[in-house]
Amino acid sequence: MSETTLADKAAALDAADELAKRRELFALEGSVVYLDGNSLGALPRHVPDRLADVVTREWGELRIRSWEESGWWTAPERIGERIAPLVGAASGQVVVGDSTSVNVFKAVVAAVRMAPDDREEILVDATTFPTDGYIAQSAARLTGRRLVPVDPAELPAALGPRTAVVLLNHVDYRTGRLHDLPALTAAVHEAGALAVWDLCHSAGALPVGLDEHGVDLAVGCTYKYLNGGPGSPAYLYVAERHQDRFDSPLPGWNSHADPFAMAAGFAAADGAVRGRVGTPDILSMLALEAALDVWDGVPVEAVRAKSLALTDFFLECVEAYVPQGRVTSLTPVAHAERGSQVALSCPEAPAVMEELIARGVVGDLRRPDVLRFGFTPLYVGFADTERAARTLADVLAEVPAPQIG
Repeated sequence: MSETTLADKAAALDAADELAKRRELFALEGSVVYLDGNSLGALPRHVPDRLADVVTREWGELRIRSWEESGWWTAPERIGERIAPLVGAASGQVVVGDSTSVNVFKAVVAAVRMAPDDREEILVDATTFPTDGYIAQSAARLTGRRLVPVDPAELPAALGPRTAVVLLNHVDYRTGRLHDLPALTAAVHEAGALAVWDLCHSAGALPVGLDEHGVDLAVGCTYKYLNGGPGSPAYLYVAERHQDRFDSPLPGWNSHADPFAMAAGFAAADGAVRGRVGTPDILSMLALEAALDVWDGVPVEAVRAKSLALTDFFLECVEAYVPQGRVTSLTPVAHAERGSQVALSCPEAPAVMEELIARGVVGDLRRPDVLRFGFTPLYVGFADTERAARTLADVLAEVPAPQIG
């Protein structure tokens, strides 16, 4: 298909896009094509005014009164309630706070504590984001368990009577591969173990279905597809059936049943609140709360449909524009196996991404040779997608191909 024809197709797809108007909610003026929302989501344009009010009025004028009068104290649960529908969780199971790493630690250790003593293995996604692996290793040392890295495709065969907990990523951060959460969770349960899922690259991009599929514990960040801002607090999901047994390895005063009693002994709060630790990071938390307004009235299913259409179209444009053999897609073609990013292997990836960014197409690089392009359906359009592929082809035409032999 010719460049003109693909550009025309993009225009038609944008005109029919039910989510196209959502782009106006983000600070995305100018000609930059932003395809890095899988690392840091764009700024919702109303967030600065909300933060200014938090700083000037709630902190500056009300000061300590804001813990009650402005709802600061209950923010972790209140914001968790807003995230819950985006990950398929009923009320009372999601609490916001701390980083993803801290929540992974809480979830894995708490899950091990729920398992029988003779279950001595923690299985971890061998392709995981490094921090998850580091945390899982630390959790294994702390609990006296053995860590076993396993490729998700080989997980069912690795499960057995020694398995206590399995920590998996819903979407592979390098390739964009979507792992089969329902089937893998069922396999973990059939083996008598608990499933902990990392949703960093799926929440806000596709339906997750935590309750529907019986997930035990889950964690995720909020600064990618949820657009909460750099370093915005993560969240922890504790299935209701496990809450009375959730024994956090970080029992802070915020997770105490009566935090202001200042008692020497710890008594855990009821529900997901026991996933809290210390004083909430109010400024970033309330920025996240405001950012979640962009989701009002948006079905996750519509986001998923557009995500697949965008990534399909990008792969179509890359095939049409980029000379054969210059890039190889690492992202599965099958929709059931694809998240919301496209990863292209390219020997000249560092130089190519640097030049793409210079020309206004912002993706990111995973060394040594992966170009990552994240498609955030709330603000990425089809014309953006066509331009990105066309610019990639232009850059590759100027970057010498590697010599073979």
